[in-house]
Amino acid sequence: MSLNLLEGEIQRRRTREITVGKLKLGGSNPIRVQSMTTPKTEDVPEVLKQIKDLVTAGCEIVRVTVNDQRAADALPDILRNVTIPVVADIHFDYKMALESLKHGVDCVRINPGNIGAEWKTIEVIKAAKDAGKALRIGVNAGSLEKPLLKKYGHPVSEALVESALNAIALVENQDFYNFKVSIKSSNVINNYRAYALLSEKTEAPLHLGVTEAGTKTYGSIKSAVGIGSLLLSGIGDTIRVSLSCDPVDEVKAGVYILKSLGLKTDMPEIIACPSCGRADIDVYRLAEEVERRALGLGKNIKIAVMGCVVNGPGESMEADIGIAGGKGEGLVYKKGKPIGKVPESQMLDFLMSEIERM
Repeated sequence: MSLNLLEGEIQRRRTREITVGKLKLGGSNPIRVQSMTTPKTEDVPEVLKQIKDLVTAGCEIVRVTVNDQRAADALPDILRNVTIPVVADIHFDYKMALESLKHGVDCVRINPGNIGAEWKTIEVIKAAKDAGKALRIGVNAGSLEKPLLKKYGHPVSEALVESALNAIALVENQDFYNFKVSIKSSNVINNYRAYALLSEKTEAPLHLGVTEAGTKTYGSIKSAVGIGSLLLSGIGDTIRVSLSCDPVDEVKAGVYILKSLGLKTDMPEIIACPSCGRADIDVYRLAEEVERRALGLGKNIKIAVMGCVVNGPGESMEADIGIAGGKGEGLVYKKGKPIGKVPESQMLDFLMSEIERM
């Protein structure tokens, strides 16, 4: 369970590459950000509106619940109008998995804790195999199989791993390998141990998350710790931040987790000081505006917004571009060299014009 790091770079554990729709994941592919819709699936206009917002925020795979026939019947209209892979979330009723695959979803998520008898899972595996689609084995501490709860007493890490390995063996015995696995707990330590243990026992791609992490603020921090620690260990091929709020915020948090670890390269990194009594410029406003305007540029650069001369020059010189604030003005650095001193009223426009030329 030791961290798998070189200087400034994470060494990812190599997993089996799979295909979800037109998207490749696992292997050496980028780590994908996922989320799940919240309207009733049969409310197609609202589902499509939310998926559009999720895609804009950076979502690459989206999951919709298929809990009854009305939800299943809505899938064709959804699938015709989305640009990213769609996963059908199945609990209890294996027939809904079969219906979802018949309608053309890219992946079906099944839960070993509530899908029922093995023959039902085998029917789903055969249908996915025949359709050329993917599966996700989704183990969750809140819905673990009763025999495992009886054996271990609680949904401890070893219980989660045993559930996942049983399901993996069942799938692979059907000569099917286009699947990924999640093994989530709301306890960060148990969650880490479970994924770390499982990663030593399977080559399947792993979908990371801390389940039921909580509200927007606490849940984001909890997920950053839980998901980030696994990513630092080289574990993980897709992620979902599970928050009790708008799922767009889940995607934003997931994107930022990846960016903070150097695992996402199509957006800038903004570093900014927390400000203090030494600052003579409005660091908060400047940093927020730089981030808002720079995020859409798709540039893999580091931008520093610093409020005073203590750490400002050093951080700005280490960034691709940065500004070190002074009294009502700031010194701008680009690629480690000062390029000009500008008054506070011109900082934002000057920085953005330089960033856009990079």
